[in-house]
Amino acid sequence: MYEAVALNRNSSLNHPRCDLHVFVFWLKLTERRNCHPDDNEYTSCPRVSFDFSGRFLPPVYILVFIVGLVANGWGLKSLLHNWKKLGNINVFVLNLGLADVLYLLTVPFLVVYYLMGSTWIFGDVFCKITRFCFNLNLYGSIGFLTCISVYRYLAIVHPMRVMGRITVLHSVGISVLVWLLVSIQSLPDMFFSKTSGNNTGKCYDTTGKIYVEDYLKYSLGWTLTGFCIPFLIALGCYGHVIVVLCRTNTTDKVLKQKCLKLLFILILLYSVCYVPYHVLKNLNLWSRVLLNQRLCREWSNGVYIAHRISRGLVCLNSALNPLVYLHGDENIPAQLRRLLQRARQAALRPSSTPSQVPLM
Repeated sequence: MYEAVALNRNSSLNHPRCDLHVFVFWLKLTERRNCHPDDNEYTSCPRVSFDFSGRFLPPVYILVFIVGLVANGWGLKSLLHNWKKLGNINVFVLNLGLADVLYLLTVPFLVVYYLMGSTWIFGDVFCKITRFCFNLNLYGSIGFLTCISVYRYLAIVHPMRVMGRITVLHSVGISVLVWLLVSIQSLPDMFFSKTSGNNTGKCYDTTGKIYVEDYLKYSLGWTLTGFCIPFLIALGCYGHVIVVLCRTNTTDKVLKQKCLKLLFILILLYSVCYVPYHVLKNLNLWSRVLLNQRLCREWSNGVYIAHRISRGLVCLNSALNPLVYLHGDENIPAQLRRLLQRARQAALRPSSTPSQVPLM
């Protein structure tokens, strides 16, 4: 037996082509071992819990869909009922509601996706459309909230400069510009691969592992232009507004309360919805890039789960944005109070009992 092996070795020395085939076979074998997720090299990598999305996201999406659709539908109806009296801020609020409704119409498909164990059955094109609508809603909401903040700043800090100069037509033009900029920012996302598999497979929020490094660069730039800059503008505007209101004793108390309420709404939206999502999204992309480079991190699983939680929280902006309606239109709080009063009266109204029915 050993002699046969020795003969084979000696014969291989005389045949370099055979050595080349052996080397190629060995190279392919090592590549397969290195790329296999169950290889010993990956035994130290924490296993990512992909089942968490299927348990957490569907209930959140269902809640957001019901609350968001009812609240935005009612708010838009109230605004459009008096559309001839729309002010500058209400134009931005109206566009904010349209962005919410556009995204909410795609939520049922995402519920089906996660209930089916992250299996997308609606095709690659519609997967990209749903993700595009999500991005339009997210960055459109941030853009219109920033417009509201800037307008409030100009109206309070520089009232004489803008009095009568900014009309509803200007607000409409600015709204069109916001939609255009958000669409341009979101358009490159459509060119990244969003699905895996032929007929049924994943529908990625970002992209597959092949292009994840390029997507991380795109996401960082997108975060800077679509989130960080508008956030700093809104923060600066309201910081200055609060300083001016606190220094001026003659300021109308109602105006001061309105500004404080809107500031609270913005803080709520940014702290709950926007900031966690952008931070954890980029951290999760970075962990995927490291994994592609065969670098395992113990925090990868925790970052993934936290990112999925933030993915659910960022959708809450479609249910929380209607709070801006209460601030933007004075008629809406009055209508809400009347509606609650009618409901309370209907609940307290005594129902007829058999003893009260007259006998014939």
